[in-house]
Amino acid sequence: MDLIGLPKEFFKCADNLTEPVWAIEGNIVANLFTSALSGMNAAQLGVATTQHNIANISTPGFTRQQILVSSRAGQQTGAGFIGQGVDVTGVIRIYDQFLNTQVLQEQNQASYLTAYHSAIAQIDLLIADPAAGAAPAMQSFFDKMNAVASAPTSSTARADLLSSAQTVVDRFQAIDQSLTDMANGLTSQITGSVNTVNSYAQQIAVLNGNIKRAIASGQGQQPNDLIDQRDQAISQLNQEIKTTVLRQADGTASVFVGNGQALVLDEQAMRLQVVQSANDPSKVDIAYLNNGRSVVLQQSSLQGGKMGAYLTFRDQTLEPARNALGRVALGMAVSVNQQNQLGQEPPPTGALGGNLFNMAVPRVDQNANNNPASGKPSVTIANLAGLTTSDYRLTFNGAGYTLLRLSDNTTTSYASLPQTVDGMTITAPAPVTAGDSFLIRPTANGARDIALVTNDSNKVAAAAPIRTTKTGAGTISSGTVNPPPPAIPNPAHPMTHLNLQDTVTITFTSSTTFTVAGANPAVGVQTYVSGQNISYNGWTVQITGTPATSDVFTIASNVGGTDGRNASLLAGLQTQNLMANGTASLQGVYGQLVGEVAVKTSELAVTSLAQDNMVAQTVAAQQAVSGVNLDEEGANLIRYQNAYQAAAKAMQIAQTMFDAILAINP
Repeated sequence: MDLIGLPKEFFKCADNLTEPVWAIEGNIVANLFTSALSGMNAAQLGVATTQHNIANISTPGFTRQQILVSSRAGQQTGAGFIGQGVDVTGVIRIYDQFLNTQVLQEQNQASYLTAYHSAIAQIDLLIADPAAGAAPAMQSFFDKMNAVASAPTSSTARADLLSSAQTVVDRFQAIDQSLTDMANGLTSQITGSVNTVNSYAQQIAVLNGNIKRAIASGQGQQPNDLIDQRDQAISQLNQEIKTTVLRQADGTASVFVGNGQALVLDEQAMRLQVVQSANDPSKVDIAYLNNGRSVVLQQSSLQGGKMGAYLTFRDQTLEPARNALGRVALGMAVSVNQQNQLGQEPPPTGALGGNLFNMAVPRVDQNANNNPASGKPSVTIANLAGLTTSDYRLTFNGAGYTLLRLSDNTTTSYASLPQTVDGMTITAPAPVTAGDSFLIRPTANGARDIALVTNDSNKVAAAAPIRTTKTGAGTISSGTVNPPPPAIPNPAHPMTHLNLQDTVTITFTSSTTFTVAGANPAVGVQTYVSGQNISYNGWTVQITGTPATSDVFTIASNVGGTDGRNASLLAGLQTQNLMANGTASLQGVYGQLVGEVAVKTSELAVTSLAQDNMVAQTVAAQQAVSGVNLDEEGANLIRYQNAYQAAAKAMQIAQTMFDAILAINP
């Protein structure tokens, strides 16, 4: 074989040639020049792309790039088609759409769980604090009340009780203020998140335009680095709010949030904004700006990411926790006040007891979009046992009312008001217009508004307002005052009280019958059963044994009394099942709040950690495909360097061959 593998016969049969041998060799050498040059160019572009990868190894969102090469069509010769080198047809991203979508989903959920756990952990530490929580303060209060029951005349015991009562008030108010501060902080965080979303949306819209024009001017070639920047912006946006992304044929990406609201279309970025909630003035809602018109989004549709965590935490954890705390504070204030009103203050007044605590009233907010001339419904606490931690929405349709319990979406319809439901009595607003809507929060302000209404320790009605005596056989109990407390005597209307401290005598006319004197209203002869309740004038006693005819039992005012019977009943409120439909005590419902928050906090801690691990695994899988590997890039540099050197050597050989051809004398 001779030059470039042509057979010797080709040179001997000169008659068969259509052109001189030197001309044929010249063409082949020229092709060799072209092929070598294309190889050098390809190797040079390979080195440039590899170096670009290495330079961006720490660039967030960068995707490894690779040149695409294809063989040039060969030149036909008598010996066959001789190759003419290589073309670089483009530079592509090493990219897996499935893995990238999975990373977005996992990061969105991780961002949601991390933000939610960080927020709820603050409540967990606050309410469960063994020193600063409400539970130890309530325990101390009831301990001090027991001390007063044991020594009702002790000024020290009474002073300690009031001090402990003030501590309870301070503790409830401090916790409520901390929860309020969290709510205010959430409003700032939601506002910041909305601003961040708008900023990323604008970045994506600008990148959409740049990418679209780059593709058009590059005859379909992809601007890889611009696409990486846009994908990174989408990733960061997705960590703020859950998004759906649709890739368009022109290279742009459309981004949607919520229930399909477009956030980015082509080069246009829509905006979100924070607005005052129409239902609850203490909250903000997220609205969608469309052609200058603000439309409030369904808040539950804004799931995932930090924004979804803020909204879910606020509505499903923070506000219910504040309601639960308020229910405990309200339960303590109401129950202590009611029992104190059933007792008697110490001498010299000996007056019936009054309130020790200020009690919060249910909060009612009118929908801001309603007729401003409409009134608000009146809501009062009817019974502690029925109170829940839920909020309610009352609406009027022109013919009747609908009450929606927001905690479980239970709906009840009423033709008219007032109605008593879940421990509260709702009275119709006046005036009221069809379409009016009201948010009712029975316990929301319970902890905020609790307060000690007196600093006089003698206002603790430790004694019972009645005493019992007897003459003859049989035994009479010390007696108890019947709830509700008697109405406060009004000098202008003396019949408005129950004559609680009037003297009543029970005289037996036989061993099985008795008469009553001094009862209001008057009664006739009664049948006696040992141990049965005997109730008049707002009190109840029991007589046991076998009284004889003419035996007399007297129930009279405990004027000057200094016993601790009512203080014992006040202390007993700690263990009575006053709440949750008679199934839990004050300490019990507070413990339930602490337990629910602790369980949710622990659950989020576990799931957040698991999700972080899932993100790490998914990102590792994505980076295995799209990430820059220095070892691999180093090997590519050597490969392209060797290819460049080999192509340069071929160029040198071609030059030598061309010089030889030029030396031929035709």
